Amino acid sequence: MPQITWTQFEAVELRAGTIVRAEPFPEARKPAYKLWVDIGGGLVVRSSAQITELYAVESLVGRQVLCVCNFPPKQIGPWISEVLVCGFVTPDGVVLAVPDAEVADGTRLS
Repeated sequence: MPQITWTQFEAVELRAGTIVRAEPFPEARKPAYKLWVDIGGGLVVRSSAQITELYAVESLVGRQVLCVCNFPPKQIGPWISEVLVCGFVTPDGVVLAVPDAEVADGTRLS
C-alpha cells in the first residue's frame, strides 16, 4: 500500500455533515442520488452518491456522513457535485462512512 506523509493527510478536509435533502438522480449514468449536505457554518453543499443499492432516498435525510470537502467541484451530467460523500464499497453496494456518535456538522476527522 503506498504511504503518504502526515502533511498530505492534513491536506484532505474530511468533515462530518448532515444530509438535509435527497432526491433520485435519473440523469446519472449509474444509479445515484442527489444529496444536499450541511457541513456546518451555514454551508449546504451538493453531492452525487451511488448509494442506491443499500439506501432508500427517503431514509437519507437527517443522516450524518463523512465528506471530503476540498475536492474541486465535479460535473456529473447536469449536476455539480461539491463534496465527496465517503463510503465503503462492498459486494452488496456502498455503505456510508458515518460517525459512531453525533458530532457537530463541520467537525474535522483527525
